[in-house]
Amino acid sequence: MPDALEYARSHADRFRDELFDFLRIPSVSAKSEHNDDTAEAARWLAGQMSAAGLESEVLATPGHPVVLGEWRGAGDDAPTILIYGHYDVQPAEPLDLWASPPFEPTIREGRIYARGSADDKGQLHMHVKALECWLSGAGTLPVNVIVVAEGEEEVGSPNLLPFVEQMRERLACDAVVISDSAMFDEGLPSLLFSLRGLAYLEVHARAASGDLHSGAYGGAVGNPAMALARMLATLHDEHGHVAIPGFYDHVLEWDEATRASIRALPFDEAKFRDTVGAPALVGESGYSTLERLWIRPTCEVNGLLSGYTGEGAKTVLPAEAMAKVSFRLVPDQDPRRVARLLEAHLREVRPEGIEIEVVELHGGNPWRADPSGPMFEAAGRALENAFGAAPVLVGEGGSIPIVGDFERVLEVPALLVGFALPGCNMHAPNEWFTVDNYDRGIGALIRLYEELATSLR
Repeated sequence: MPDALEYARSHADRFRDELFDFLRIPSVSAKSEHNDDTAEAARWLAGQMSAAGLESEVLATPGHPVVLGEWRGAGDDAPTILIYGHYDVQPAEPLDLWASPPFEPTIREGRIYARGSADDKGQLHMHVKALECWLSGAGTLPVNVIVVAEGEEEVGSPNLLPFVEQMRERLACDAVVISDSAMFDEGLPSLLFSLRGLAYLEVHARAASGDLHSGAYGGAVGNPAMALARMLATLHDEHGHVAIPGFYDHVLEWDEATRASIRALPFDEAKFRDTVGAPALVGESGYSTLERLWIRPTCEVNGLLSGYTGEGAKTVLPAEAMAKVSFRLVPDQDPRRVARLLEAHLREVRPEGIEIEVVELHGGNPWRADPSGPMFEAAGRALENAFGAAPVLVGEGGSIPIVGDFERVLEVPALLVGFALPGCNMHAPNEWFTVDNYDRGIGALIRLYEELATSLR
């Protein structure tokens, strides 16, 4: 391992230059005009894997391709780890809010600003470089490795589960390692014990066949904008609970030890509030902010659209209104069941003269890990050696739907260890990743592979 760590130190500048090349590719999976860019990112990544010493190929799916890399030189007696990441990124809009172009990486005050720097190109690239450090610096790896990098994570991974199921035998491994999350705080590494699931839907409310004059028809024809606002207002009660009947039926209550460990974390609510620029923090009564973010389910309106919203006046009675609604789910909630519950509730409270339609867009199951045992202990040692601090156990409010699918299909545990920092603006303008965490993270991963070689035997 010392040779691998020395290789990382001596090639740090080149690693960053190559990361910048990766970040310059606008691989926005949600926009068809970037399909060629997304394909280019897949080819570029495959080239990086090959240069690192892996056998790599770009495998077609009905959507964006999967990049598969393999190195099996450690032998049959050594464990095999599967490293998962994604090379697609979120759209960069609104562009006018970026301090520098989103696809031209820029370092300011020790931070790399670019779309994908934290989510997930930067963290995926760290794994590729850590593998290179072992294979070029030490001449071998202590574990066999499979790398699966998809190009559709930001659009719900519609083709990844079929890929994993089809390739089950080839992807056989002893553990899955994923770096697509954040540390609890700067200098305080973290291991994830939970992820919330997701149900994401559109709600359409309709009345007349077209927009109408609000003077000539207002008061006699239903107003979908008003109706939708009234329906959405019924989704919560005055205590912040989701008011959809049956919503909490399958919510797994967390044990007091887990809640106590969350309360013991050095969390500054005032700093958190100031970071997001909110006048106050709100949410479900009876739970702390971190509990609301990590272990409690939510219902949020993500977007609203109706009527005339341009400059000046246009007194229109809109024919249609639309809302995008998402639920973050916890064990043991099912996204399909939650979608059915929402539709049933909206039909119950629907005003007269309004038709509604609920469209499911995508979803994913929640995930929960047992953070005890040799794999978590091995990761803890690797992180502490790299960062000089023992890692803390944290939850994540976001969703990575494939984690549970990996565990179910491949029948192995998943280890989630991320290196982004709170406030790094994932999915928002001015996304950033620190240079220090990029460098230290590569060292942590180099150590992790060696630790897993022993703990997974």
